Amino acid sequence: MKAIELSRALGWELVCGDGEREIAGGVYCCDLLSIVMGRAPADCLWVTVMGNVNAAAVATLCDAACVVVAERMPVDDETLAGAKKGDVTVFKSEKPVFETALAAAKLLGLA
Repeated sequence: MKAIELSRALGWELVCGDGEREIAGGVYCCDLLSIVMGRAPADCLWVTVMGNVNAAAVATLCDAACVVVAERMPVDDETLAGAKKGDVTVFKSEKPVFETALAAAKLLGLA
């Protein structure tokens, strides 16, 4: 399923990118960026509360299909610039990390 299709179904706000990548690497949840760099699978949907420029860089490094910033956390202009530069799609969810990830996993047929 494409990230944009999933986001529309779950009511996420698109804040950067087009969401056209397929989510083929599952759903990954973590806020410790060094762990995400080493363990997040390519083409995953990464759910985090980290809305900073480092998160955009890590999403590029691990080749995530998209990032969902949960819990209404802010995404600043520097982060958006980094996401655009790295061609990273970023969504925002009002729900907590677990609820965001679980809803995505269910629609992706993973839970």
